Amino acid sequence: MSPVAAPMDHEASNTADVAPVLEFKEVGKAFRNHHRITDALRSVSLIAQTGCITGLIGPDGAGKTTTMRLATGLLLPDQGRVVVCGTDTTEHSDAVRSFIGYMPQRFGLYEDLTVQENLDLYSDLQDVPQDERRSVFDTLLAMGGLAPFTTRLAGRLSGGMKQKLGLICTLLRTPRLLVLDEPTVGVDPVSRRELWAIIKQVSAERGVSVLLSTAYLDEADHCDTIVILREGSVLASGTPKALTARVAGRTFKVHPRRVGDREAQEALSARPGVLDALLHGDHIRVVVDDQSVATTVSDIAGPLEPVDPRFEDAFIDLLLTKVADRHQHQPIPEPVAVSSAPTGAPEIIRVESATRDFDAFRAVDRVSFSVRRGEVFGLLGANGAGKTTMFRMLCGLLKPSAGRLEVDGVSLRTAAAKARARIGYMSQGFALYRELTVTGNLRFFAGAYGLRGRRLRERIAWALEEFELDAVSSMRSDRLSLGHKQRLAFACALMHEPSVLFLDEPTSGVDPLARREFWRRINTIARTGVTVLITTHFMEEAEYCDRVMIMVSGRVVALGSPAAIREQAALDPRASPTMEDAFLALVGATSGAPA
Repeated sequence: MSPVAAPMDHEASNTADVAPVLEFKEVGKAFRNHHRITDALRSVSLIAQTGCITGLIGPDGAGKTTTMRLATGLLLPDQGRVVVCGTDTTEHSDAVRSFIGYMPQRFGLYEDLTVQENLDLYSDLQDVPQDERRSVFDTLLAMGGLAPFTTRLAGRLSGGMKQKLGLICTLLRTPRLLVLDEPTVGVDPVSRRELWAIIKQVSAERGVSVLLSTAYLDEADHCDTIVILREGSVLASGTPKALTARVAGRTFKVHPRRVGDREAQEALSARPGVLDALLHGDHIRVVVDDQSVATTVSDIAGPLEPVDPRFEDAFIDLLLTKVADRHQHQPIPEPVAVSSAPTGAPEIIRVESATRDFDAFRAVDRVSFSVRRGEVFGLLGANGAGKTTMFRMLCGLLKPSAGRLEVDGVSLRTAAAKARARIGYMSQGFALYRELTVTGNLRFFAGAYGLRGRRLRERIAWALEEFELDAVSSMRSDRLSLGHKQRLAFACALMHEPSVLFLDEPTSGVDPLARREFWRRINTIARTGVTVLITTHFMEEAEYCDRVMIMVSGRVVALGSPAAIREQAALDPRASPTMEDAFLALVGATSGAPA
């Protein structure tokens, strides 16, 4: 099927007689790296309506950030025109920037300054009149829930609070167009809700038009219009409702037979005609080419039960219609007919009363748990809950103040270096060496773990083939796409064949297809007996774990299988909460905040 722009429905039609706040007219933009030219945008035409929230969505490398920088006048088009509030950016880029608020992915907070000092500095930069500042500060701080924290250093804020402060600094002068490049990436579900509350309030009460990109497809429902980009071109556009309608009648849920949920999910994903199979609560959500596919999965799952389509279903369907072989990106081995949770396996991680203090602040408070060999264990929590501190202690990067921590029988308190030799670690920022090539990074990380000679060459060859990095092996890592960086960082963490793999928000910011591919690799690794401990803010990813632990204020509030945690959080025994519902209920009940 050839994708076309979805029709606008009635909900957005009332803005048709108002001049758009942003218009791209056949815009092209290319970048030159040495002798290589990359087309970031190809003849892109799009419209963002005045007073509306327009979402920009697409896989890694689609051109979202380039589109946003063109919309702000920070980049100028090579071909075509970009018009903001009736002003051509090529002719009047300075004027355009004066009525735009722009929050990039890494907003430049000054972490050695307090919250108030950051507000004062950005007010100076934006020429906010002195007599208006107090009122503006009070309003925005109340909106972001930061009023009690004005004397705290920005560097001491949680990730969600930093994002809210960055958004507030962008809004010190009310812009006509607010441009937000993935403002919710890397923050927990509670903080995401709070950020969206601010965005919606600003749009509704101040009439600010918003253009934003996001990696969380459930956020599409907050937008009035969606523009989907792929490889620098517009794949489709329209309201979330109109785009979602394309998969009506092709979305189902199933309950697996004979095999574990993860194995059934992988087997379903590999079947012809199945576009997507995703663990979702107590079932597997399936998107198919045609309803006749139901008869081809009866050996894996029970009857296909129709469910309402979601925007994510339509997004995956749209992307895969552009792939000649829809399953070429998902090489999946045949699943084994056993449960994925290794209930009889020995414990490889042991934590007893682990505590970590920072001066008078207790970040982790007497936490105890264990993880079995070959288990996929999820560590969840709101920003500031203590999970990162717990994670760093387990990796041997931070010494506990008290308690016992062991990895593969080695104490992290008395033999941290020995324990680290058995650990693979992939950080959220990937921690690659920018100046080194792909092969150079692999060689460096392998060498750091003592690999030499023939063994070193074998592991590099394995990584290049296994993670499909051959084509970019001579490219510097800072020039890789986000998806290739993720694959390279994962490969680097596995070069020395660790028994335990720590993954710190490894899918943050990557698109849904890349997340699915990454989890297929995790499942394959776990089946070989490697223990995986992962942190994530994507609550649906918690469903892929054998067990999950949720932390609040440095303590454990829930520990068990995803199904057990969902059941623990269900207020209505007849309800079927998602993992995000459960997380919000548990965190809200523990903190006293509304869920």
